[in-house]
Amino acid sequence: MYAFTYERPKNIADAAKLLKKADDGKILAGGQTLLPAMKLRLASPGTLVDLSGIKGLSGIKKGGKDITIGAMTKHVEVMKSADVQKAIPALAHLVSLIGDPAVRNRGTIGGSLANNDPSADYPAAALGLGATIHTNKRKVDADKFFKGLFETALAGDEIIESVSFPVPEKAGYEKFPNPASRFALVGVFVSKSKDGVRVAVTGASESGVFRVKEMEAALAKNWSAKALDGIKVPAKNMIADLHGTAEYRAHLIGVMARRAVTAAG
Repeated sequence: MYAFTYERPKNIADAAKLLKKADDGKILAGGQTLLPAMKLRLASPGTLVDLSGIKGLSGIKKGGKDITIGAMTKHVEVMKSADVQKAIPALAHLVSLIGDPAVRNRGTIGGSLANNDPSADYPAAALGLGATIHTNKRKVDADKFFKGLFETALAGDEIIESVSFPVPEKAGYEKFPNPASRFALVGVFVSKSKDGVRVAVTGASESGVFRVKEMEAALAKNWSAKALDGIKVPAKNMIADLHGTAEYRAHLIGVMARRAVTAAG
């Protein structure tokens, strides 16, 4: 292992200062992406800022109209939360599909959203539910948070503190997983609320998670899987690799969307 500086601040303000001061600083949350990347020499930060010593960054709170989850809350805690299971069962279901037990017991929601892997599950939930990301500086709507492949609206010294998910009338998530990694080859999150219908897709696009407006319009008129028949998402800019062609992923979006609507009820 190469040399780097390890910091474990006790509050968010100190963590932000350390990130701003470091030439190449990285936040360490659950470490499920960063540490393997460092082992493979795909990442070589000069400073690691570990958030595990900061109190108040984990936990789940049920409000009147939303569920707020602390950034350092582990996947397994969200999956097993009675509040999440009752208010947004689709979110608990999504988390149950992340990785394997080892990943779910270490990975965190804040780390997943900040990393914005194009095949991760949580970005689909955030965009599909219209979540709000709370940082040490501001609040960011999910629609403005995800900027592209592994890119978000976060500034260099900005840290996610929590995420608020509005409770929908209906929601569903279905994905076609890569059998080896369990990342989404294609995953689709759908929701219906008083503010409208949202359809978010992960795993398919070279630019990361995105919404399908044509599907949203169709479901707003008729909330049923059949309403999506005939809607095709273009294969342009879809991921093409040894696991599936761009055309295959584009086709799977429709399949997973219909399953998600059916699961939502």
